[in-house]
Amino acid sequence: MTATRVTTHTPGEHTDRKGGRVAELDEGLETSGGIPQVLTFGTPSVGEILAERYQLEEHIGNDSLGRQLYRGIDVILRRPVAVVLRYPGGESAKEMLGAAVAASRIVHPHLVGVYDAIDEGDRAYVVREWVDGIALRDIVASGPLDPARSVAIAWAVTDAVASLHGTGMAHGNVHPGTVLVAHDGRVVLTDARADDLATPETDIRAIGAVLYCALTGYWPHREAGTYSVPDGVRDNNGALAAPRQVRAGVPTPLDSLVTDLLNPDLPLPSAESLAGELASFGQFEESDLAENGNNALDFEAFDAASQSTVPPKPAGRKLAVGVVGLLVLALAGTLAAAKVLGDPAVPGETPPSVTSSGAPQQAKPANQPTVLKLDGSKVRIVSPKGSKDNAKDAEKMVDGNQATAWNTDRYNNKANFGGLKDGMGVWIDLGEAKQIVSVQVDLATPGASGELRSGTVDLGSGQAQDQQTVDQYKLIEGTAKDEMGPTNLYPGPQEPTRYLLVWITKLPKESSSGRYRVSIAEITVRVQ
Repeated sequence: MTATRVTTHTPGEHTDRKGGRVAELDEGLETSGGIPQVLTFGTPSVGEILAERYQLEEHIGNDSLGRQLYRGIDVILRRPVAVVLRYPGGESAKEMLGAAVAASRIVHPHLVGVYDAIDEGDRAYVVREWVDGIALRDIVASGPLDPARSVAIAWAVTDAVASLHGTGMAHGNVHPGTVLVAHDGRVVLTDARADDLATPETDIRAIGAVLYCALTGYWPHREAGTYSVPDGVRDNNGALAAPRQVRAGVPTPLDSLVTDLLNPDLPLPSAESLAGELASFGQFEESDLAENGNNALDFEAFDAASQSTVPPKPAGRKLAVGVVGLLVLALAGTLAAAKVLGDPAVPGETPPSVTSSGAPQQAKPANQPTVLKLDGSKVRIVSPKGSKDNAKDAEKMVDGNQATAWNTDRYNNKANFGGLKDGMGVWIDLGEAKQIVSVQVDLATPGASGELRSGTVDLGSGQAQDQQTVDQYKLIEGTAKDEMGPTNLYPGPQEPTRYLLVWITKLPKESSSGRYRVSIAEITVRVQ
């Protein structure tokens, strides 16, 4: 059998890094059926030595494309390696080998080192650095990360992608299964797939998705797959919920950045600019770390993680970057890995992300928002002027039944309650102060204008008290809408609150009667 080494470098010319156990299985989260499965026709024996150099020591599992992952050892340099095999080789392996060759020419602290790529005709394999750590996919299975750690991981991935883009290469395979956090604190991006679908734009969109995943524990694409991160939270129209609507504590600027990166109608920054913008979030990260700091950390173990080129200033984006921000970000990455990963994997045990059969385990993210059961007796109608329309039906908005609803009276001529009042609202007592993640308002008659307010005091019932409630309760940022849809998902306030006010200012026009009226079927409150 003739083996063809397709690399253009000498194996081992990369700086040797600490290797170890991690599941580097590519789950193909970005694929949607366009890439066919690759069948395997054989399995090499444990102990077999490939290319007279790489001894296979353990079969870890197979990825979604049928490739086999082995932990091995370079018998010449005596270092652990990962060996990725696919059957057959030849033309079928051209994309895999080509991506490996291109990646091998780039040495970067946040890119996995590629050592060799060999085509034997009936099979081909890539030999790369073995990283001791855990995939982001498995980290978020235990719960989403805080903003500081999420940004630290996204920045490292973006910095790695920027180095690839600088050579004219796109990664093409950025997702939570290929983003690894090593036990030495380094964030590493693996498994570049330089096919025709890989572009700088798809890489940037994927980084936004990775940041969304880190912040929420969900993957924002429907093609997430059967053994991947759960699909993102969506409303009845299929629109993806913003990170702040899924969990509390996401800063508004970071929420806006993620939303922009996932919006296909908005232009994308370059990887260099995005790295700079992520670095600029160092200010809030520093305060977060001060609150959650761990003085017992050994920072010397993370020196390699902080050695990276400083990205240039953002071009055409609103946030600036400074050296201080980058230093804080490196510190955030240090704390992120130590806080999230805990003790390293025990040698000889199966990686936490694969079962004994090699199939990734499914895990529902912990610490996800829960729906709060609301007491119908603690819901009332607020109307500073005029009557409280159908006040007796207020409890129907929290009974968990979409078929029942509260509705206003019908008004003639004008959407602002016929010109008789400035608005009418629904006041809800949660029972005690809660950290609200999101409030969902389902309308049986969409098209109303309204907003969401919050307060800490029950000011009582009556026209004067209702006016005080409207005046004193705070508008929750990002909740005012001129035209509400059937399902409206609002972020909760930053601070815990007990009282909510859904305030309606304009009514939709009924096609059947030609009059103005709104009908609210259900209000759902999710809390942390």
